[in-house]
Amino acid sequence: QLVQSGGGLVQPGGSLRLSCAASGFTFSSYTMSWYRQAPGKERELVATITTTGANTNYANSVKGRFTISRDNAKNTVYLEMNSLKPEDTAVYYCKAARQYPPLSYWGQGTQVTVSS
Repeated sequence: QLVQSGGGLVQPGGSLRLSCAASGFTFSSYTMSWYRQAPGKERELVATITTTGANTNYANSVKGRFTISRDNAKNTVYLEMNSLKPEDTAVYYCKAARQYPPLSYWGQGTQVTVSS
């Protein structure tokens, strides 16, 4: 399972860090991602990190502001969010996924609200 922590209310320009702790599966074998879903919108991919952490990808809307990282010794993935904007307001989800055989897990979601 994946258990998320962090999030909350922050002013525009502020920072937050989300954490997602894994248990019950071999964390280091899974690509980890963060998604978000704003009210009335579809869930969108925010960032992805490969199993070793060697490669990351970001949505254009968060490039240069968000950083995804992982600690395989702690079975945890992080999303560091800086220069937050009101349009970053959403419920954020972490996801673990592997291809062979295909299997995925989702975190419970955590609310991030950017507002003055």
